[in-house]
Amino acid sequence: MKPTLRLPFLRSLLGACALALSLQPVAQAAETPPAEVHLDYAYYSPVSLVLKHFGFLEKALPQTKVGWVLSQGSNRSLEYLNSGGVDFASSASLAAVLSRANGSPIKSVYVYSRAEWTALVVRKDSPLKTVADLKGKKIAATKGTDPYLFTLRSLQQAGLNKDDVELVHLQHPDGRTALEKGDVDAWAGLDPHMAASQVQAGSRLLYRNTDFNSYGVVSVTDTFAKEHPQTIDTVLKAYEQAREWAVKNPDELAKLLATESGLPLEVARLQLSRTDLSNPQLTAKDVIASKGAAPILVSEELVKRGVNVDQVIDQLIDTGFKETVARQ
Repeated sequence: MKPTLRLPFLRSLLGACALALSLQPVAQAAETPPAEVHLDYAYYSPVSLVLKHFGFLEKALPQTKVGWVLSQGSNRSLEYLNSGGVDFASSASLAAVLSRANGSPIKSVYVYSRAEWTALVVRKDSPLKTVADLKGKKIAATKGTDPYLFTLRSLQQAGLNKDDVELVHLQHPDGRTALEKGDVDAWAGLDPHMAASQVQAGSRLLYRNTDFNSYGVVSVTDTFAKEHPQTIDTVLKAYEQAREWAVKNPDELAKLLATESGLPLEVARLQLSRTDLSNPQLTAKDVIASKGAAPILVSEELVKRGVNVDQVIDQLIDTGFKETVARQ
């Protein structure tokens, strides 16, 4: 006598088959690449310079028009992203946290570098010796950028806050000029401008703290992440091509950075000596690190009252593309 299938089992089997068939079109559906994609490039992100120079993305997206925009700092980069000027923006991670906390729906998907790119800088003949000496002094800083947040954290550690100094809001190149002319007492520097001031004007790093430097991230809007995940995957693969070239060709990278920025090769080499390109993946450790720095955003009233910054960070940092990076 032939065995018979029990009715519940038969229903489960039919249901599983129906589910598999219903999922087939989804699994096979290919995303239509956007007609245009816009990225920023920045002198503080050497990998972006490589990506642009070699056209890796143009080759990976032959049917898509690729556009490039120069960002002078995290604030400009995030402004371009939020206004639709770019689809991929290069900024400091804490600047991205600040942007999302204040209502910008963005996600960070990649680490383009982990660099000691900021410090508090004074002129070579400055009598200032410690951060505490900055009380009552003028400090040039670009609001909404990593150097600005670095300054606030450094002041807080020294028992000061932003009301104990005069913060002069200047873009990074203008901050360097103001310092060297004597218009400000200190400057929250950013490479390559900081390295250039050291080499060309003898400027001195008053205070360094690698733990107060946040890492560099590439961010997209929530909408772009939802509509174009395969395009993001393609862009990150191209970024990985550029990063791997940069790691394998340090001398050529320095020459490219010098050429693009218009600064001497010695300056480019100094900047790159403080730049780690070895770990591009966003992981749970980055979430923890960002949350450790979050209290300064609240205590200095840089975010809207009532915002849960830890929740913002969970929403911002997207580790879902780490496999894309890992398999390169």
